[in-house]
Amino acid sequence: MSLPLGFRYSAVYAGLRKTKRNDLGLIWSDKPASAAAVFTTNVVKAAPVLAAQANLLAAGGRVQAVLVNAGNANCATRTGDRVVKDTLSALSKSLKVPAKLLFPASTGVIGVEMKGELVVKAIPALVTEASESRFDDVALAIMTTDLVPKSVAAGLELKGGVVHIAGMTKGSGMIHPNMATTLAFVMTDAEIAPAKLQPILKRAVDASFHRISVDGDTSTNDCVLVMANGASGVAVAPRELKAFEESLTVVLQSLAKQIARDGEGARKLVTIDIQGTKNNADAARIARSIANSPLVKTAIAGADPNWGRIICAAGYSGIQFDPRGVDIAFQGTPVCQRGLAVDFDESALTERLKENDVSIGFKLRGDGKGAATFWTCDLTEGYIEINGSYRT
Repeated sequence: MSLPLGFRYSAVYAGLRKTKRNDLGLIWSDKPASAAAVFTTNVVKAAPVLAAQANLLAAGGRVQAVLVNAGNANCATRTGDRVVKDTLSALSKSLKVPAKLLFPASTGVIGVEMKGELVVKAIPALVTEASESRFDDVALAIMTTDLVPKSVAAGLELKGGVVHIAGMTKGSGMIHPNMATTLAFVMTDAEIAPAKLQPILKRAVDASFHRISVDGDTSTNDCVLVMANGASGVAVAPRELKAFEESLTVVLQSLAKQIARDGEGARKLVTIDIQGTKNNADAARIARSIANSPLVKTAIAGADPNWGRIICAAGYSGIQFDPRGVDIAFQGTPVCQRGLAVDFDESALTERLKENDVSIGFKLRGDGKGAATFWTCDLTEGYIEINGSYRT
């Protein structure tokens, strides 16, 4: 993996987890980086989310380091603000970086007081052990119920040279990003101003993290952060902004799909393609309704080509359409045309629906140009097992 220049990474065990594995991570740019972020729209926002929003504003869209922990969301607690202040103050002194250039993030159980002193005690080792080669260690440290770490890297050839983009994310349950549980951090050595970066990130998130769902729950801690430190010496020219946005979108889509594939208890990644609506927003709304339907998700888990659940979920999405113009396909096999059943080899299709990757196509006949792609996963008994004992 070719990583962006000018970033260092570190992870240690601070003692926030019940099991002894790294639970505190650091992403550290050699110099202040242009930054853009999107955050959860949940009314209940964790203390680190509020602090990160305030710091971004105070620093004029600049971030130099991320302090992220797993094991505790630091949300809906009496001491949340104090914990953030104390931990960022300790990191500020250790890095010799102004506190307003620090970005806090947390993931874990909501409503449990976080022991900030454990983080403060761990910070010296976290900083001392930072290196350019420990990217994967941070990706591992931020995992909660995730079964696998999630990361991706890409290169982009610009007129001035090659820039690199690398990202990591976590998330397996409480996934229905609506910002923006999920955290995502993307680093690039391209040079780009914060004012240019923010709208690019917003559009890229709309095409990636806003197009996934595991269980329909929007976390109190969601955030996606991009840091651009310019260490490559290559600036993104105005005419190259579109190419940069396309590369960032590809990176974020890869991360988002990795989350959907690793959904709690999931065995299958489900791709939902909607076509023929009046506009893209209508398509996305229908796709989201299908993706969040427990009946659709359990049918996929059971390899049942029950297209009635698809048309039903589309029908209550709030988007008006003529059911007589609906075509539906599983794995590319038509199962419904003009809103009615068509003959297909059910046993053969059932076998194909047992595959790890499942596709659902929903098309409205007519001249509509709207389209959207959404990713979700199947719903199995494993989801209940994981979340029935999450705190204990």
